[in-house]
This record gives sequence, C-alpha cells and structure tokens, in this order.
Amino acid sequence: MKKVLGEQNYEYFFDRFLYYFFTEKDAKYFASLGLNCLRLPFDYRHFEDDMNPRVLKESGFKHLDRVIDLCTKHGIYTILDLHTAPGGHNPDWHSDNPTSYAAFWDYKDHRDRTTWLWEQLAARYKDNTMIAGYNLLNEPCDPEHVRLPALYDRMEPIVRKIDPNHILWLDGNTFAMEWRGFEKVLPNTVYAMHDYSRMGFPTGEPYKGTDEQKKTVENQYLRKALFMHKHKTPIWNGEFGPIYASERVEGPDYEKTNQDRYNLLGAQLSVYDKYSISWSIWLYKDIGVQGMLHTNPNSKWNKTIQSFLDKKALHRLDASGVQPSAESVAATKPLIDWINKVCPQAEDVYPTPWGTETHVLRNVLQTFLSAAMSDEFAELFRGLGKEELEECAKSFSFEECVQREGLNRILREHAKDRNSTPTKHPALSEGNEEKLGGW
Repeated sequence: MKKVLGEQNYEYFFDRFLYYFFTEKDAKYFASLGLNCLRLPFDYRHFEDDMNPRVLKESGFKHLDRVIDLCTKHGIYTILDLHTAPGGHNPDWHSDNPTSYAAFWDYKDHRDRTTWLWEQLAARYKDNTMIAGYNLLNEPCDPEHVRLPALYDRMEPIVRKIDPNHILWLDGNTFAMEWRGFEKVLPNTVYAMHDYSRMGFPTGEPYKGTDEQKKTVENQYLRKALFMHKHKTPIWNGEFGPIYASERVEGPDYEKTNQDRYNLLGAQLSVYDKYSISWSIWLYKDIGVQGMLHTNPNSKWNKTIQSFLDKKALHRLDASGVQPSAESVAATKPLIDWINKVCPQAEDVYPTPWGTETHVLRNVLQTFLSAAMSDEFAELFRGLGKEELEECAKSFSFEECVQREGLNRILREHAKDRNSTPTKHPALSEGNEEKLGGW
C-alpha cells in the first residue's frame, strides 16, 4: 500500500481508517447492548520499529488513548491486548507473522522487547482505573510448553513493579487452548482461554442443537478451562464466535446457516453463564465475517476490493472462514496425501490442532501465495486521491456499517442476565470485580 499510495497518502488513509473504525457512536452503541468491556488488540509496530527497537513511538498512542477515553466516557472497561509481538509469538497470520515460524521463542531479544513495551504501557496507564488490565500475549504458541509460563513468571514482577494494581490477563498456550507446563497461579491474574467451535465454521459440522452437540460445546469449554477450575481462579474467554455466511458466497440459504450459528453462539453463552465466567466476543467490526458490525457490501471499501475478495475465496488465501474451492483442493490435496503417506507423523507436528492439511494451507496458500499476491491487492488503490481514500476509510464508520442483529440480540440478552447478578471473584483487584462481558 505504501509503494502504491506513497508515504503521505498511506499515512493519511490508515490514520482515517483507525479513526472511523471506532468513534463515539461505536462506544455509545456498544454500551447500549449492556456490554461493559472492550478488548483492544494492537500491534507492537505501532509503538516501536524493528530497525529502531526500544524507542517508543508516541504516535502509536493517538488512537489507543482516544478509544480508551471514549470507552471511559460511556462506562466501558478496556483490556489492552498485545496481538502481535516482535518475532511472531505464534505461527499464524493474526500475529502479523509472514513466515509461519514463531521466532519469538528462539530469540531472547524478542521477549525482552515485549517486556520493555509492557513496561512503557504500564507506566502510561497505571493510574487509569477504567483499564481492566493487560493481556500480555494473544494466543501464544510455544512448542516446548514451558517457556510461556516462564515468560509470564518473569514479566509479572517487572510489570507489577511499575503498576501493582492492574489485572494481568494471561492466555494459555497453543492459541489459548492448553495449559501444559503451568504449575502455579500468579497473583491478581485472570487466566484466559479462547473457545472457537468447529461447528461455527464453514468446514465444520452444522450445529442443530442436538443433546450430543450441546454436550460437545460444554466439554470443549471444560477441557480448555481445566487449569482454572483446578486452581479455582477466575476465568475469561477472551475470544469466541462463529463465521457468518453471506448470500454472495453461500447462496440463498445463507440465512438458515447463520441461524444455526446464532444458535451455537447462544449455546456457548449458556455454558459460560452456567459456570459464571467472563467473556469477550471476537469481534466488534469487520467486512462481513464475524463482526457485530460490518461494512456495507455497497460501500466504497467493499466495491474497491470485491474482485480481490472473490479471488482470495477461489484460491483459499484467507485462513479463516473460507469454503474449500474445487481448484484449491485439486492443487493441495495430492500434496497433503503424499506428505501423510511418506511421513505419518506430520499430522502431529506442533501446533498439533492443525494437522498436515492446515500446515500445508498456512505455509503454501495463506503465507507464501498470499504474500506474493499482496502487490496485486495494493494496485486496487493506485491513483486514489485523498477524497477517495477518505471515502474508503469512512466505509468503516458506524453510520455506514451494517449491524448484525441476530448476533447482537443474543449478546444483549446474555449481557443483561449476567449484569443483573454480578459475582465477586476474590482474585480480582478491588473495584474490578464485576462481570466483564464484551468484545
């Protein structure tokens, strides 16, 4: 994008995009649903450069401070979520990792820089009582399992020396799904799981609300929360939520598919109500995949990129929420079958939930091919001036976005039930004991 737009227009567009993505109207709407906590994901690159490490970029706080202040005004807590750490702390796309290799774990300086960044953030926000705390790493993946709890043990006293009061929200290993290597509980800490269900994804079994499926939903939660139940700690489900269908991709029956996924979401929330845990839905706003709000298909942004979205779906370039296409299956299945034939143990290569198929798709289609086609995506914006870039960015404004009513109705209903019966957890800081339900 920078090569195509030039430095000035590049900076202009992304600044306006971040502004429109969350304004006061978004905060007001979010609070109107009875949701009282917003998880704010951010990339370390907003605050330091790889070629100039440990030099804090004040510009990175422009929109983070703005959103925190908007949330405070409307009574919404915020949890600061480091979604992307130096070196890539997991091998997946959402850690902004273009290699599928999580170098974070093999180079101490990556972990040192992450600790340094949290020192800067703690110093800035230590007196802000509307920040519910710090989510130190999103979905870490340590193949050895012991380096993650060791890192938490190291970071906790360093952050506490600066800010002794805020809660630490600590994700489990392997995309916040397992707790091997965790042997103790840190003080004033909430342990976090992520609870996506395959029944909410295009390639999963459709959810029909059978007794067996309901039991599967509950058992999946119990497995991921075993460590917290064993140690009697508070529990936070930091991410969950189905992928929603669209008429363009799934055809005229897409609403039936989405109703199944709303029903799945309701079943999950009923489990969380049963065990009295806090939760944050993923996510608030996107282009029509999972968000509580999404851009209008007729918006300037969607019209600009639609041809490329169609190509991404055809070639299965997205890692999440994409139906397998005949073309992509024909290209990759023989390779996957061959690998499993000559190396059966490939199915168990970490991250073990992936299996050979996901490893191949991540490394070939969703890393190498996606990166190779990024210039083609950027070319869609060539020649756009500030007026048109403003229109693209404004596509993400509350006024222009579409509300996903089926999703938001369920969230509103469960938030109302939870907020009417708050439970005090002894491990939470004084003043932060209420249920945290939100994004």
